[in-house]
Amino acid sequence: MIPNIPGRQVSPRLVRFLGAPRFAASLTLLIIGVAFSTHLIRGVMGWPGLVGALVTLVALAVASLVARRERTDWHGLLPISIMVFVGWCAVSVLWSGYAPDTVRGVLYQLVFTFLAIYVALARDTIQIVRATGDVLRVLLGLSLALEVLSGLLLDLPIVFLGIQGNIAQLGPVQGVFGSRNVFGLVSLIAGVTFIVEVRARSVRRGVGIGSIALAGFGLLLTRSPVILVVALFVGLAALALYWLRRTPVDNRWRLQIGLLGTTAVVGIAAFVARARLIEGLNAGSEFGVRYSLWSEMWRLVGLHPLEGWGWAGLWPTGVTPYGWLDFVTRRDQTSGLNAFLDVYFQVGLVGFLSFLALVGLAFWRSWLLASNKRTLVYVWSPLVLVILIVTSAAESTALIEFGWLLLLICALKAAQGKSWRSLLRPSPRNLIG
Repeated sequence: MIPNIPGRQVSPRLVRFLGAPRFAASLTLLIIGVAFSTHLIRGVMGWPGLVGALVTLVALAVASLVARRERTDWHGLLPISIMVFVGWCAVSVLWSGYAPDTVRGVLYQLVFTFLAIYVALARDTIQIVRATGDVLRVLLGLSLALEVLSGLLLDLPIVFLGIQGNIAQLGPVQGVFGSRNVFGLVSLIAGVTFIVEVRARSVRRGVGIGSIALAGFGLLLTRSPVILVVALFVGLAALALYWLRRTPVDNRWRLQIGLLGTTAVVGIAAFVARARLIEGLNAGSEFGVRYSLWSEMWRLVGLHPLEGWGWAGLWPTGVTPYGWLDFVTRRDQTSGLNAFLDVYFQVGLVGFLSFLALVGLAFWRSWLLASNKRTLVYVWSPLVLVILIVTSAAESTALIEFGWLLLLICALKAAQGKSWRSLLRPSPRNLIG
């Protein structure tokens, strides 16, 4: 069926073009590329350029979905956990003291939510992994090339991109991502993606090994203690999945329980010994700023514990209470530097619990799929989620832009295979629930 536009008929050739798998693949590359390049686009073209790019992507995604609607199963489009969290963020405009900023923050969140839905509907997991790998190969290569240009050839910082030119001292480097922590996070996601590509034989071995080396080089140059801790957790999660996948099916549930208990014990021990861990990582001065920020945020949470101050996403400047937090820390803050506390601060206990449900269900479903499915590509989602979850203790990346996009893609793809609503349907084909 050809969609009608008032006054004219859409060309069948255009409909076929918009609904073609090649168009979906190209649009997926653009979506993931823009999501990871938001800092670069803002530095080069400012917010108008980024907004224009996102509006164009949304328009193309809508057109593609309309052209593909006969082949797309829309039953149970979103997990309830996503709808509850995004809906609560949107409702917070009713009590926000900075309503225009909340409206902008909600719209920004909804754009990336819709783009994540499109990617999850239009592409399989292996196709998403390959698209992510292609994008990150380019961005990591560009980042290191600009670092060499700044630090070795020009010996000058590239101010509008936040590149300080420290590569001659072997870091820390920022690349096109704005900070060493984000560069390290992207390098770690890239490393996991490249390894899965090599193991799944979706790229040539030489390209895969070179890509892994590129991600490792970028990771080391960030010299970020936060990312080193995250890398340790990812390594342990990968070993646990390897162990589970090689364990006979009848014994896996016992191993799952054992791993869950061990994780809980390690988490409690790490919380109790957090001061010594911070001292051992030599992150004391940086942590002092974060501790001041978190202490003041926690104090302000007590003023609006249930509903929060109102959603903002990226923190606005010059409005209460964010201007006060900048004053307390003597730095311009764009986030709470902790995704969980940031959510609690912005949308209160209700938003915090719904966010925990979203993250917890996404991880549990993806972990079970990775444990039980023979195809290796299923390990990508839980490992990416481990990266986002652990990093959320020191960054708020999972709440915005590429972090939010990846979180939702992993949640949606996991829900396709592990949703309670699949039990209500006679056919399990292409369910997102």
